[in-house]
Amino acid sequence: MNSETRPAFIDFEASSLDLIASYPIEVGICLPDGQLHSWLIRPHVLWQDWSESAERIHGIDRSTLENEGTPVTEVANSLNELLPDQVFCDAWTFDSFWLHRLYRVAGVQPAFQLESISMLLNSVQVRHWSAIRQDVINQLGLPVHRAANDALILHKTWEQIDLDAGGVQTVPGQSHQA
Repeated sequence: MNSETRPAFIDFEASSLDLIASYPIEVGICLPDGQLHSWLIRPHVLWQDWSESAERIHGIDRSTLENEGTPVTEVANSLNELLPDQVFCDAWTFDSFWLHRLYRVAGVQPAFQLESISMLLNSVQVRHWSAIRQDVINQLGLPVHRAANDALILHKTWEQIDLDAGGVQTVPGQSHQA
């Protein structure tokens, strides 16, 4: 398997799971070569939603975001610079909502297309995904619900499921930037 056939992955953490009021608070990406990047996102002035239960899950408090977060435009521009034309996630409904919310507030258009990881998998791989993902989580020993860790878990699960499939799978429509 080489970097030309490996997908890039993205994961978001959010203020809550409310698909009307929530917003992204952290984004992590794992590039095809396994390189990780992540950003805490400074909340835009219009973003007021906050869930204490979500905070207990991801462990990021709003004051940390306000003090240490990266401005939304900088995050959006960095994602556009780093990601290939297509990037994959495991919770498309939520991740596409948060991606759209980030880019809309930033006033920037995404330079890539977000797709569900299910686009990469055949029916056998779909059936084995959850078990392999759990094995990867156990092997890595990383906390989940942090964006970079979750993007890396997707990358490692993809590598394992691809190896189990007995060969390299191509990523439909993926192009590569120099």
